[in-house]
Amino acid sequence: MSVSIRLSRGGAKKRPYYRIVVSDSRAPRDGKYLEQIGTYNPMLPKDSGERVKLNEDRARHWLSVGAQPTDRVARFLDAAGVKERAARNNPKKGEPGEQAKERAEEKAAKIAAAEEARKAAEEEAKAAAAAPAEEPAAEEPAAEDAAAEEAPAAEEAAAEDAGEEKAEG
Repeated sequence: MSVSIRLSRGGAKKRPYYRIVVSDSRAPRDGKYLEQIGTYNPMLPKDSGERVKLNEDRARHWLSVGAQPTDRVARFLDAAGVKERAARNNPKKGEPGEQAKERAEEKAAKIAAAEEARKAAEEEAKAAAAAPAEEPAAEEPAAEDAAAEEAPAAEEAAAEDAGEEKAEG
């Protein structure tokens, strides 16, 4: 028979209260147990001494007999100084997932395309302003129309690119 030290849930709906129990590992979570060695009330503030109550002598006894604590109970035992718990390190925890990375790349590509279109429009505006004023007035509206036609064309191209990226995803 393998023995484990684990939490057994009690309390009401959305008001959890746990017993720290020693039980057969095959028994149901809230079922029959060998001994209750403490309590855990997650509704209390973290700095409260009443949050976790643990009979350290009995916990040491059951650990010496070979009982295996669950991860959460191992944290309680470590905090109480009964059993050392090896610190875990998960370097990928804060890293975004694959889809989030893809969305970020798409957004960066759209921003870069919009920036290039804005720069091109500024250069055309500078070129139009730098053109000699001696040209007939009839050609100036034609230059503005050409610039106005190119801006929607750039937007359509960006929209097509976005449509292709959505189709791929």
